[in-house]
Amino acid sequence: MPSQVLGSSPLAGGKSVTISYRREGKGPALVFLHGGWGYDIYPIDTAALSAAHTLVVPSRSGYGRSSSLDLFPPDFHYCGVIETLAVLDALRIERALWWGHSDGAVIAAMAAIHAPQRVDAVILEALHYFAAKPRSRSFFQRMAFEPETFSEEIRKTLAAEHGTERWVDTVRHDGQAWLDLAHGAATTETDLYAGRLHEISRPTLVIHGGCDPRTEPGELETILEALPDAQLSFYPDAGHCPHAESSGEAVTGAVVEFLGSLAATRGSQGP
Repeated sequence: MPSQVLGSSPLAGGKSVTISYRREGKGPALVFLHGGWGYDIYPIDTAALSAAHTLVVPSRSGYGRSSSLDLFPPDFHYCGVIETLAVLDALRIERALWWGHSDGAVIAAMAAIHAPQRVDAVILEALHYFAAKPRSRSFFQRMAFEPETFSEEIRKTLAAEHGTERWVDTVRHDGQAWLDLAHGAATTETDLYAGRLHEISRPTLVIHGGCDPRTEPGELETILEALPDAQLSFYPDAGHCPHAESSGEAVTGAVVEFLGSLAATRGSQGP
């Protein structure tokens, strides 16, 4: 995979980092932002998506073959926004469609809030809203303290992407970051966006699984209340990653349709 050196990244405390990324296709830029375990555990249908778009999939600092981190900062999602914008700057991509999954969805949403001039539309899959996630606390504790207890298949996939020894740190850091978010939350209703999720004005597609174990009771409803104009693609039997489960073909179809409708709208408006 190609890589790009950035002069600094807030994820690395302002130090220089090297970011590895995938890039294929031609057309308007579509950046895909992976979740807390990285990209390979939940890959997307790159062939379908790169047919009409320049697909860019960066590995954030601490993931894949990008630079290592000693820990994730408390505001790691917002830091991910700044780093992703720097990657797009280096690749000379001024504006992009942003598709994020899980942690990546939080980053995509924050980009649409804080840098709307760089965002044409957002696709938010398995979006987190609450900072404190009591339903997921034991899962994050397992990530932070016992990552070796995950299945052999998961461990092999993580090791192949992040490194035989390094994958453990990757998982630990993300789990600990979420435990820290919960510890710092004033109440169980404290959200990740400082009450600003409703400020997203770009076209939005929300993708969610009805059996997502990382979703708190009422969390999806709160997201949709904040984003009343968003399209919803809901998969009752899907879990935390609809695009990589049995619903994957339908999810890809929904994304392609959403992107196609945006292109048609731009075309009808003329130059």
